[in-house]
Amino acid sequence: MEEGNASWYGLPFNGRRSSNGEIYDMNRMTAAHRTLPFETMVRVTNLSNGRSAVLRITDRGPFVDNRILDLSLAGARELDMVSTGVARVRIEVISHLDPAAIAAAYFTVQVGAFRERGNAERLRDRLLDLYPPVYIQTYDSPDGTFYRVQVGRVKGEDAARRFGETLRQREGFTPIVLRVDEPAKSGGQP
Repeated sequence: MEEGNASWYGLPFNGRRSSNGEIYDMNRMTAAHRTLPFETMVRVTNLSNGRSAVLRITDRGPFVDNRILDLSLAGARELDMVSTGVARVRIEVISHLDPAAIAAAYFTVQVGAFRERGNAERLRDRLLDLYPPVYIQTYDSPDGTFYRVQVGRVKGEDAARRFGETLRQREGFTPIVLRVDEPAKSGGQP
């Protein structure tokens, strides 16, 4: 169980590819979470009004430090949070992959996102000797292309959170722990 702030996303993301590869449809009951495996079914409860909905995890995010979940527009409607945009929620996992697959998962820590690739490359180059591997992930957002700098490939979410805290203390970053859903590929992406 997890509690925190949730937001919702619709246009202009509607019709774009989600992290799991399918096309995002804001009218389906889906959500983005940083670390839960894709296809995990969650019950999300709006703590201010008691309304709940069951959603499927299909995407990664949110990439805002004080939020734990991004809901589709359909999910936001079910929770009656469209007009407020953000609500305090509780997330309960209903079903997911087998526990062995979850325990074997790898995670990375995002430490920056830049509009200029050169800035991302400079940060990567600075961190590479200290915290290998360091990747640059290109993200085409509705607001333009961003270059996300991600550090490490750590087995287990708890270990990744500890690593993120180390990066916060030593380097002053605001770390975002993300699940790595596919094996590392050549070309600098996890």
